[in-house]
Amino acid sequence: MFSDFAFGIFEESIAKYHIIDSVDQAFENPYPKDEVAHLLYRKNWIDTVQWHYEDIIRDPEINPVAALSLKRKIDASNQDRTDLVEYIDSYFLQKYKDVSVAADASINTESPAWAIDRLSILALKIYHMQEEVDRTDATADHTAQCQKKLDVLLEQRQDLSTAIDQLLTDIEGGKKYMKVYKQMKMYNDDELNPVLRERK
Repeated sequence: MFSDFAFGIFEESIAKYHIIDSVDQAFENPYPKDEVAHLLYRKNWIDTVQWHYEDIIRDPEINPVAALSLKRKIDASNQDRTDLVEYIDSYFLQKYKDVSVAADASINTESPAWAIDRLSILALKIYHMQEEVDRTDATADHTAQCQKKLDVLLEQRQDLSTAIDQLLTDIEGGKKYMKVYKQMKMYNDDELNPVLRERK
């Protein structure tokens, strides 16, 4: 199933990141550019780096100048994340372009790639909650509470994976159809963000 395929790539990306465990480390994609695995790996790497950006910026002792620089990196990361989601949706649009859509086919509330985006984030939550469960310096109560949360995350993974695979099956069978809207982010656009427009 596609969800298992994607989740395995997400786990590979997360494990690779944590070998060095630095937001500044070099990125290398092990998959060929013409494979969807390339997009999935890149997507999760962006999510993983941003996860750690978000940890760093919450340091109450962070230097304000460093915090502003990091905020800019988070903004750029969010744009990269959105771009990758759109690339993944383009893959599915191409894959299913010749499907005969049923007359009573319905549209989903989100595209396949945005659901896969949530699966990528969920993979990170599971990884880091497992870390908390495995901590040897934590109290028994902390471990127990984190195990309960991990159990919920694992159940959520199962439900989300089932929903993604069902959506793709329905699209492939013509029961649902894809309609993708480009994300019209305004804050990065010199013409749409009034603060940036005034600086021109």
